[in-house]
Amino acid sequence: MHRETMMMPSHDTPPGVTRADHTGFTVSSLDESLAFWVDVLGFRLVTRDRYPASEFLDNVVGVPGAELELAMVEAPGGHLIELLEYSAPANREYFKPRACDVGSVHLAFLVDDLDALLARVAGAGWMALGEPQTVRGGSRDGLRLFYARGPDGVTVEFLQPPRQADGRAAGWKNSMNER
Repeated sequence: MHRETMMMPSHDTPPGVTRADHTGFTVSSLDESLAFWVDVLGFRLVTRDRYPASEFLDNVVGVPGAELELAMVEAPGGHLIELLEYSAPANREYFKPRACDVGSVHLAFLVDDLDALLARVAGAGWMALGEPQTVRGGSRDGLRLFYARGPDGVTVEFLQPPRQADGRAAGWKNSMNER
């Protein structure tokens, strides 16, 4: 769908967000990051582009002299992840917050087999931040999950919905439309 053909709010509603478009992460190596997102998680590479320093880029990212290469990958279900590798300016810093630090973010994905994924993630150099846990009680009873952090400090949460006696995923609901 082209952006200009997307449904716009009616005149009597305030302007607002219509939907999520993508989640972006700044990384130290686009090639290494793509190996994780595509080869380990099975996402699809959508595009890869270079952006030289320009007034346009300065205004978009708020960093004078910024140069970058970006790749967009698509998760199963359609969510887009934007991976950005900056080559300028030279004075770039690493930001590796703990989950409790203000400004820390994480992205969560539903998975079929948490244990198999944990092994793949660890094999790719990502570190689980603890042992997989199972929620006991409440609206997410039976949900298994763990956080993993990559070499660049990106944190991802993986969640496996509970299983029924026959092994099928239970009718666990997580989207606003299903609540």
